[in-house]
Amino acid sequence: MNKNSSNIMALAPSTSNKRETVCIFGTGDFGRALGHKLIQSGYPVVFGSRSTQAPSLIPKDAEVLSHAEAAQKAAIIIIAIQRQHYNFLTPLAEILHGKVLVDISNNLKMNEYPESNAEYLAQLVPGAKVVKAFNTVSAWALQSGTLDASRQVFVCGDNMQAKQMVMDIVRSLGLTPLDQGSLLAAREIENYPLQLFPMWKFPIFLSLGLTAFFFFYCLIYNVIYPYVQENQDFSFFIAITIANQICPTLALILLASVYLPGILAAIIQLYRGTKYRRFPDWLDKWMLCRKQLGLIALAFASLHVLYTLVTPIRSFIKWRTSSQTISQALNNETEPLDNTNAWLGDSYLALGILGFFLFVLLGITSLPSVSNSVNWREFRFVQSKLGYLSLILCTAHTLVYGGKWFLYPSSYRWYLPHAYMLALIIPCIVLVVKFVLIFPCLDKPLTRIRQGWERNPQHSEQSNYIINKSAV
Repeated sequence: MNKNSSNIMALAPSTSNKRETVCIFGTGDFGRALGHKLIQSGYPVVFGSRSTQAPSLIPKDAEVLSHAEAAQKAAIIIIAIQRQHYNFLTPLAEILHGKVLVDISNNLKMNEYPESNAEYLAQLVPGAKVVKAFNTVSAWALQSGTLDASRQVFVCGDNMQAKQMVMDIVRSLGLTPLDQGSLLAAREIENYPLQLFPMWKFPIFLSLGLTAFFFFYCLIYNVIYPYVQENQDFSFFIAITIANQICPTLALILLASVYLPGILAAIIQLYRGTKYRRFPDWLDKWMLCRKQLGLIALAFASLHVLYTLVTPIRSFIKWRTSSQTISQALNNETEPLDNTNAWLGDSYLALGILGFFLFVLLGITSLPSVSNSVNWREFRFVQSKLGYLSLILCTAHTLVYGGKWFLYPSSYRWYLPHAYMLALIIPCIVLVVKFVLIFPCLDKPLTRIRQGWERNPQHSEQSNYIINKSAV
């Protein structure tokens, strides 16, 4: 088979219902798993290997040939080997001319080499059409069929027809191809599997920092102060009491931090008078991780519910209740029911229950399986309108819990306010500013800006000109 016939074979579309043969270089775990999946999808598969003796783990319907013989049988060749072994492809450059080479390799660390593996492969075999794909799918997922977490396949390449052929294979395997553009995107695609929860880093670090801060703050307020000033040992508060102060505090702060970047974005757009200028990088990153912040807040709220449910069975609570009962019996006194406190107590619980219910609803609708089943307007209604309602209810729940406590000097220990007062700062700021932004005098121009209106179009055109000029 000469060079011209290879070109025709690589680019000619299939004229029959029979699928084209796919060649796989490499008989490792991923190569075997991908070959088995291709055979199940109706593709004839031929393996190229150093040894032409078929190992027992190779799918029985697949053929094992030498690299040169296998390459001549297929227009698409999947390179299922590591980068350091690519040198054997150089002698096959003439056979591989015009073929579609699919690079699926990953590295051990990010930016390990000056260029991506796919670009390196294109340099070794300049006559081939290199496409990057399948590197975000694991061999285990292909074998077990549990592809829900890795159904998306990022694809990039310089040749559109070759890239389309690979994306057709991806779809036939029941996966979703995502075109990332030219081969220059290969480096970014190869870094994806090496990133450990990239969108969760800021929310997790923020949560850990706030947890540490409020732990020591509550430790000083509830344990150290009574021990120093009153010689009382309340160290057992660390297990339940302090934890049950930290969880609702962080839940409320993190929930408010979900909506705070939207408030800041609205203020910036009103100030600039346009939506065609980028937000600061820190605000962009903050807005991208709002979902993760909300889910962590929901986790803290759930822990608060569990800690609250076990409160009646705590030894300290039982002791305090029995002491009050015995004290009333010995003094022959009965405390009358205070309707005001009863109303406050029931309202506090009702607000917490309703707020937590909406909180859970927000968490459920953020799941991909649920969010994909609703349209954008429905999703926005739940996440925005019901989200703010949940924030209002949770803030009211905390306000009713505190009541007039902030007015009493005894609530300030060493001039430190109770943790619930600190928890209310950010939510109250968010709600007050949001209330101001819904005034027609601000809401109407903000809506016009988001629809494309600009207060100063000349400034926007000048900014775009400067950006384009700097890019050139």
